[in-house]
Amino acid sequence: MAVSATVAVAGAGLAGLAAAWELSRAGATVVVLDAGRRPGGVVVTERRDGFVIEGGPDGFPASEADIQDLARETGIGGRLVDQLARGSSLWTGRRLEPLAEGQAAALLGIQISSDVEAQPAAPLQCGFRSFATGMADLVEALVARVGPAIRPAQGVTGLAPATRGWRLSLTGGSTLEAEGVILALPAWIAARLVTAAGVPAARRLDEVIYYPTTTVSLAYREDQPATPLAGTGFVSAPELAEGGAAVRACSYSWLKYPGRAPPGHALLRAFVGPVDGDPAVAAHAELARILGISGSPLWSRAFTWTRGLPRYQSGHAGHVAAVRERLARLPPLAIAGAGFDGAGVSACVKSGREAARQVLRRVGA
Repeated sequence: MAVSATVAVAGAGLAGLAAAWELSRAGATVVVLDAGRRPGGVVVTERRDGFVIEGGPDGFPASEADIQDLARETGIGGRLVDQLARGSSLWTGRRLEPLAEGQAAALLGIQISSDVEAQPAAPLQCGFRSFATGMADLVEALVARVGPAIRPAQGVTGLAPATRGWRLSLTGGSTLEAEGVILALPAWIAARLVTAAGVPAARRLDEVIYYPTTTVSLAYREDQPATPLAGTGFVSAPELAEGGAAVRACSYSWLKYPGRAPPGHALLRAFVGPVDGDPAVAAHAELARILGISGSPLWSRAFTWTRGLPRYQSGHAGHVAAVRERLARLPPLAIAGAGFDGAGVSACVKSGREAARQVLRRVGA
């Protein structure tokens, strides 16, 4: 049954776009509000001279169906690609040693699930998937379908009950009324808005810690590394990071997925810790030593997220459940995204679509 209500989605990251897709399919009038000018959130893909450069996530576990289902629904299921290389290594400071599947994520402290007790290694056994010309393929497909609903540079600054639903205060002083609202925003922003809307327990959502991340993509000729590389990349031993090493991990992007570099070239993606000066210079210097790279990179591209991957404290899932239980007593309002339900892109898609379904059930009642 079609829904005639207006639903506002705050946030045009992957969770917000997935929510907007779900809402629009049900016939709701959707307005997507985002403080930035570019949809996609941390999903950023640049295409340059035959290279595909990822500024955010470069793929997702092949066992996770939500993002793949969405890709098929939006007509780009044929653009899904499988991971080519398998296996990763540990850089001990002297040599590269093989790592068991899934151990690299554990060493990096990556939490795919918002449940801190969950073990992320199991779903990684099936490898990863991505899209033919980068993760932005999915963002672009969603924007092509819900784009007219997106209002860039219009963030939500406040939220208050209205006669029918909610009144949203927006950047610049304007307002918008909607029967339902989905906050697909970082946890620290959603915590403030939901608390002000009458849910004191939402203050606990601000306990989610977003760690800064910097990645540097570097292009080389394939003959610049001293020896042929194999596998998906390497992780540096934790003690090296504690000792000030710049490169925490490195992905062999052109070996990991097809089409990431033109023939005869290599594309590396380094995850860089705090450094003095240019992170690209520091990354190249260490990679040259570890991988025996001769000469300089053809080019480099650094991306820094001052608030990158979320890390969840003990009891996080319970706090989120308590907030959602309280939200069920208010006019239709839902929260979605990496700050609540898991940092992986598929988790964000699932979170956004489920939030949309919750709101649709209530505005359509």
